Amino acid sequence: MVVPITLIVILGILVIAFGSLKDALIIFSGVPLALTGGVFSLYLRDMPLSISAGVGFIALSGVAVLNGLVMLAFIRDLWHEKGDLYLAIIEGAIIRLRPILMTALVASLGFIPMALNTGIGAEVQRPLATVVIGGIVSSTILTLFVLPVLYLWAHGSENKKQQSSEI
Repeated sequence: MVVPITLIVILGILVIAFGSLKDALIIFSGVPLALTGGVFSLYLRDMPLSISAGVGFIALSGVAVLNGLVMLAFIRDLWHEKGDLYLAIIEGAIIRLRPILMTALVASLGFIPMALNTGIGAEVQRPLATVVIGGIVSSTILTLFVLPVLYLWAHGSENKKQQSSEI
């Protein structure tokens, strides 16, 4: 019950921040792939879906949205500055590569000791860390490669209208 409510609140905050449901949904598209990566990593490690894994999914959603927000906000600013959506997407994806990779690496590497823990409390820590690590890997791939394409598809017609009105 808590995870769906949290995701709805995150989507609402994105709509308020961007003033656009379309942009909020593009950013939010990182969450399903992140969740898929988290579930797949639990499956690979033969772990059940538990409450601590659910907490990991909530944390993972935050990281996925943050990375999408970093990418999309920069691309959007470049587009408004330069006027060419395609150029803004390519340049924005290249420039934001390092911050997104650093965010993902810091979060993933920080959870490795928890994922490998065998001591007291490991049954709580391992599922949480496994979900976060697996989800961040899949979410980062989405953010770097799929999110820019989704943004181009969603705003490509607006870009054509803008360029034809300038001519």
